[in-house]
Amino acid sequence: YCPSCQDKFTVRVGSIFERSHIPLHKWLLAFRLMASSKKGISAHQLHRTLGITYKSAWFMAHRIREAMAEGRDPEPLGGKDKVIEADETFIGREGSHDPKAWTYSNEKGWQRSDAKMKVMTLVERGGKARSVHVDRITSLGAYLVLSQHADPQSELNTDEAPYYRRVGRSFAKHESVNHAREEYARGKVTTNTVEGFFSIFKRGMKGVYQHCGEKHLHRYLAEFDFRYSNRAKLGIDDSDRTTLAIQGAEGKRLTYRRTGQPSAVKAARARRLALLAQRRAFRATGIRVYRSAEEG
Repeated sequence: YCPSCQDKFTVRVGSIFERSHIPLHKWLLAFRLMASSKKGISAHQLHRTLGITYKSAWFMAHRIREAMAEGRDPEPLGGKDKVIEADETFIGREGSHDPKAWTYSNEKGWQRSDAKMKVMTLVERGGKARSVHVDRITSLGAYLVLSQHADPQSELNTDEAPYYRRVGRSFAKHESVNHAREEYARGKVTTNTVEGFFSIFKRGMKGVYQHCGEKHLHRYLAEFDFRYSNRAKLGIDDSDRTTLAIQGAEGKRLTYRRTGQPSAVKAARARRLALLAQRRAFRATGIRVYRSAEEG
């Protein structure tokens, strides 16, 4: 019990485990399964393996992805004498649950928009990966992603896409390969590393998860980035990777409620603190305050 906030306190508070009724040993097993599965593990498989409901398994998986995500201000990738590969890919469809994404015609019936979700990924050769969900892939979009997540002292390797030309001038060196002419490597200049990341990402998204809503895409990207950035080639085995994921749960919360609705827990706590403050104010004036039946 914490006297300052007038509330109970456990080891779970201040982490993704807070207010969870699932036993900790099942949480730890879920961490191990997600950290050791190269292409991910579905919520249905977690539900069957752990013996919990599908709804709990789905929410548990998202909490674990939140623990795997990097902090708010991660250090930029690359550095002097290091190579960063940048590329983009397309997956799923934008707004697949949005009614506006569907159009009707008498000839073809209801049809969904063909616009796909756009992902830009940076991979430090021999190091970490970082993926960003972007609205549009343009010169400005590439500049914003690279300027925020890549060290300008690095060498940048891309394909022949025109939107990398301007931002490439801000790096120590910019080299590109021309995929349109079937040029995939020229000496050490290649984007095969980031293409390899995309192959793992897409096999997991299509073969394991099968569908991902646009609002959840950033969490799946964090999951695949985490496993790639802490892979066996860098000397990190499954046990170490699981430990790193659990350590990432500290100070993170992910609550299950609809957007725009206030948290019932926070509202109740605010009412309790307001009553305590009011009671202290009355006592300071010498007025005795008694608890009502509703407060008790």
